[in-house]
Amino acid sequence: MSSQLASNGEIPRRPLGRTGVEVSALALGGYHIALAKSKKESLRIVHEAVDAGVTFMDNAWEYHDGRSEELMGKALEGRRRQVFLMTKVCTHGRDRRTAMRQLEESLKRLKTDYLDLWQVHEVVYENDPDLHFADGGVIEALEQAKSEGKVRFGGFTGHKHPSIHLKMLSYNYPFDTCQMPLNCFDGTFRSFEQQVLPELNRRGIAPLGMKSFGGEGIPIQKRVVTPTEALRYAMSLPVAATVSGIDSLKVLKQNLRIARDFTPMTAEEMQELRTRCAAHAADGRFEMYKTSIKFDGPPGRKQHKFPAMEELAA
Repeated sequence: MSSQLASNGEIPRRPLGRTGVEVSALALGGYHIALAKSKKESLRIVHEAVDAGVTFMDNAWEYHDGRSEELMGKALEGRRRQVFLMTKVCTHGRDRRTAMRQLEESLKRLKTDYLDLWQVHEVVYENDPDLHFADGGVIEALEQAKSEGKVRFGGFTGHKHPSIHLKMLSYNYPFDTCQMPLNCFDGTFRSFEQQVLPELNRRGIAPLGMKSFGGEGIPIQKRVVTPTEALRYAMSLPVAATVSGIDSLKVLKQNLRIARDFTPMTAEEMQELRTRCAAHAADGRFEMYKTSIKFDGPPGRKQHKFPAMEELAA
């Protein structure tokens, strides 16, 4: 997949793997819209993103106990056909029936009768692939949802270790998409870019990048990289879209500007940035979703019988 898309003042669009669909190269992350200072601003973030040409909407059943889906559903009233709508199923190893129940809840919250993309969320535990592909597991739910016309495409996500993604791929299921952290720190540390991205493109599975700012924007706050460097690097990789967490209109305008002005980094520029960031990347300080459970969702921890973050802090 080529990322060599010249800037023309609009949000670039790219093919979504072998699906025959095109999506905006910048996707709006569902988690962060619920972190905006008010419901009004959450809705405005979605509206202004769509108006600017962002067609790809990200979400998940478990984000803020369903509030992220509810906000997006409200914001997309009358605009559903303008977007490519994705959410994630959060069984965390539970069965097909649990997945189908979650699908119905997601559809209700999102005020739609179908999803463009349904992804298995947060494949981060070593035994997750085996659980998902077990008889009666979530992969069977993907098949059922597609056969019933409630889902067009299927994929999976995760942020922990490239080996877990590769284990999911080893089952040779025809996933349409795969979401993973891709940023200038990942390039040299437990690297999805180096280990997973080439395999996805070889198979025709659309890669979706996330955490271009490290999940919480700490590398930006510490001035290790600029927002432009970080997002431009992520968008220069051979991905279909980069999912960006946006919790304010200020961040939205910043990221829209970067996307509109986007020209791909050269291979030399990308290597220079990786090299510059390598010392910061080496201990995982800016990618704690790989090195700790800080970014692992509460439902997943509970299902795998790990303590909640509040219990660990006590």
